[in-house]
Order: sequence, then structure tokens, then C-alpha cells
Amino acid sequence: MNGKSGLRTEMEHRLANIQTQRLRSRIYQHHVPLLVACSIIVAVLYTTRPYKDVLTRLSFSTAYPALALLALTLLIGPWNLLRRKKNPVSGDLRRDVGIWAGVLGLIHVAVGQNVHLRGRPWLYYVYEHQAHGPSGLRHDLFGFNNYTGLFGSLVLIALLATSNDWSLRRLGTPQWKQLQRLNYLCFALSAAHAIGYQVMENQKATFEVAAVSCIAIAFLFQIVGFGLRRRRSLHATV
Repeated sequence: MNGKSGLRTEMEHRLANIQTQRLRSRIYQHHVPLLVACSIIVAVLYTTRPYKDVLTRLSFSTAYPALALLALTLLIGPWNLLRRKKNPVSGDLRRDVGIWAGVLGLIHVAVGQNVHLRGRPWLYYVYEHQAHGPSGLRHDLFGFNNYTGLFGSLVLIALLATSNDWSLRRLGTPQWKQLQRLNYLCFALSAAHAIGYQVMENQKATFEVAAVSCIAIAFLFQIVGFGLRRRRSLHATV
């Protein structure tokens, strides 16, 4: 019994060391560079925008980095396939980029609820009561933009909450992977939200190009990745 107990303790100690080294690696190789890059981009966008108030600046400066990082999570898998590398069940780089996309995205959502209609966030989703006006749920472009952002943020919360080893073990690989595939839905909703606001706010061409480029590149990489997976699957069955 003592021998088995000692072996179990040694295995647990080795596993703890591996997890500690992995965490340190993720912090220094992923989180620190992402923190620095996000801080610089947000600061530049924040300080260079002509908006007079803090909320509008912060909403704007977090929106574009969040979209770019979310797009990046969709590039990593196809990029590995292009380099003939195997995609792991849960890659640390993709997970950590997704975490930062989630953090910035949720900050953007929280701040954005107070930009256009100060103190009345419900009017983002329902019409203000008027005797001779529309009523009920908003069905204009403003409502479309806000509903896509709301549903996208709910999906983002679910993804962020399960982007960890504990959730992977708890749910099991098939169920966890199925949940993480909601990232495609999250990106689609975020893309619709971004394009809608580009149209509504008539942003400068630079930012329109930036948003459309993120969406187009992610879409293109997904098409390439789908083609590569299908071709390899066909070869495997021959």
C-alpha cells in the first residue's frame, strides 16, 4: 500500500510540475505579449479618437481589438493545417487569444450599453413608448446591431467560462468541442454587429476596411481549412 501511495504521490507531483510549467509558459509567451499589444492598441485608439467622453472612447477602442482577436482564433486552426501540423483538441495559443478576445469583447459590451442612450439601456432593444410611433422589440438597424451584439456576448460568456482544463475534463472532449464550436456563431454575430454599426455610424474608411478585412480574412481561412480537412478525409478513406 505504501508503495502504491508513494507512486501516486510522485505522479501527482510530476503532473503538478507539468501544469505549473505550462502555466508559466502561457503567461510569458501568450498573456504578457497579448496584454502589452492590447494595451497599446486600446490606448492609441482611445487617445486619438475625437470623442469628448470616456465611455464612447472606451467603447470604440475595445471594439476593433476584440473583433481582430476573435478573428485570429479562427485563423490558428487553418494555419496549422496549411503547415501540415496537427490541431490539438485544445491549443493553448488559441485558448489564450480567445480569453483576451472575450475580455475586451465583454468590456466593449458593458461600456456600450451606456454610449448612445445614457441611463436607458433597455431602449437599445425596445422602442420608447410614443403615441404614434413603433412599439415593442426594436426591428430597425439600431436594434439589429444591438441584438447581434447581445447574443454574441452571451455566447462569448459561455466560451470564456469553459476555456479551461477543468471544463474540458468535466464535459468530456466531444461535448466540450461541440460547445467551443459556438465560436463560429459568436464570430458571425460579432461580424454582423460590427458591419451594422459601420453602416449606421458612417465610420471613416480606415476603420471600415479594418473591420471588413478581419471578417473577410477569417472567412477565407475557414474556407481553406474546410477544403484541407475534406481533402485529407477523402485521402484517408481511399
